[in-house]
Amino acid sequence: MTRPSAPSYVADPLHIDARGATARTDYAGWIRDQIWAVLFTAPAERAHRPDFGSGVRQLLFAPSSGELAATVRLLVQGALQQWMGHLIEVEGIDVATEDTTVTVTVSYLIRGTGDHMVDEFSSAGAQ
Repeated sequence: MTRPSAPSYVADPLHIDARGATARTDYAGWIRDQIWAVLFTAPAERAHRPDFGSGVRQLLFAPSSGELAATVRLLVQGALQQWMGHLIEVEGIDVATEDTTVTVTVSYLIRGTGDHMVDEFSSAGAQ
C-alpha cells in the first residue's frame, strides 16, 4: 500500500520547474509566496484588486530613517493582516534598507498548521 502524497500547491510566481512541469510547493511554501506577493505588489498594480499590496518597493527611493522603518512596519502589518489574516498571525516585522534593496523579515504563525516561521523577503529578488 502506498502512502498518499502531501498536497501540493502551484508555486507563485507561476513558473516551470526542472522537469518542464508547473512548479509546485508545499503549504508553507505557498504561504511564503503569498506573503512575498503582498509585500512587493504596489497598490493599483492588480487590475481587479487595486488596493492589494503594501508598496514596500517604493521605499527604495525614500531616505532611510527610524521613522520610515516604523511606518513601514505598520504598513506591512496592516497589509498582511488585511490580505493574509485568515491564514497567518504576524508575530513580528523587521525592515532594513540598504542601497537599492529593501529586506523585510516577518515572523508569523501559520494558522492551519500551528507552525512558527521566520522568513526574509528581499526586493533584490523581486521580479
